[in-house]
Amino acid sequence: MAREFSRTDRVGQQIHKEIASILQNEFKNRDPRLGMVTVSAVEVSRDLAYAKIFVTFFENDEEQIKNYLEILQDNKGFIRTLLASRMRMRAVPAVKFVRDGSLAEGIRIANLVDDTISKDAERAKRAGQSAEPKEADKPSDE
Repeated sequence: MAREFSRTDRVGQQIHKEIASILQNEFKNRDPRLGMVTVSAVEVSRDLAYAKIFVTFFENDEEQIKNYLEILQDNKGFIRTLLASRMRMRAVPAVKFVRDGSLAEGIRIANLVDDTISKDAERAKRAGQSAEPKEADKPSDE
C-alpha cells in the first residue's frame, strides 16, 4: 500500500503547527511589537534542510507588514531554537519567513468579480432588460 503523505509533507505539517504555537505563545512575550500573524503554509525542501514559512498579517499598511517581516527575520534563530526543542529531529531546517499574498489576492479577485456582476446588471437595466429571467423564460413546475 502506498504512503499517502511523504516525509517532507509530515515534517512540514508539524513545523506549521509548532511555529504557529511559538508565534502565538512564546514569541509574543519576547517581542510585543509583532502584530497578529498567522502561519498559512510551510514548504520544506526534500533534504529537510530548509523550511519556507508563509505568514499572513492582519494589517493593510505595507510599511508595517515589512516591519513585521523584518522582526521575524531578525528573530528566526530564536524561533528555530524553540522549534528544535519541540521537535525530535536530528537537524532542524533553517527557516525563512515569506509573506503569503494569496489571501489579499483572493479578496482582490472577489471584488473584481462583484464589480463586474454589478456593472453587467446596470448595463442590462439601461438596455431595458431585466437582470432577472422573464416569466416566459422561467422553467415551469409542470
